[in-house]
Amino acid sequence: MIAIGPLTPADRDRWQELFEGYNTFYERTLPAEIYDEKWQKFLADETIHALCARDGDNIVGITHFFRHPSTSGPDVCYLQDLFTAPEARGRGAGRALIEAVAAWAKQHDCCRVYWHTKESNETARRLYDQVAEQTPFVMYRMEVR
Repeated sequence: MIAIGPLTPADRDRWQELFEGYNTFYERTLPAEIYDEKWQKFLADETIHALCARDGDNIVGITHFFRHPSTSGPDVCYLQDLFTAPEARGRGAGRALIEAVAAWAKQHDCCRVYWHTKESNETARRLYDQVAEQTPFVMYRMEVR
């Protein structure tokens, strides 16, 4: 049975293992200090937030998200990262994490939750197509440092 809840200080190693897996999937490597900084911010639970999916005592998935203003209506919630351990995929952890973020967003007066994924991420998109509407928007990005 999958249970969703907050991360605790004892979860640091497993959280980082999963977050490194997520970053590897997206072909990026983060320096150790970024993991340290974000871990502290997730524990503070003020500007960015994290939840985990547990199967018994084992963390099998993580998500990171935050609320931000919108110029065209109520605040929105951006689900920035979602990752489940390969051995746990297809068992409901991803769906449960998305539903928990949606519940958090509703509780915090957000009007919607949105996220991005690689077009080629077929495994995740099968789930996303079941729980959300794909938008017609194209994302652009400009590095500034």
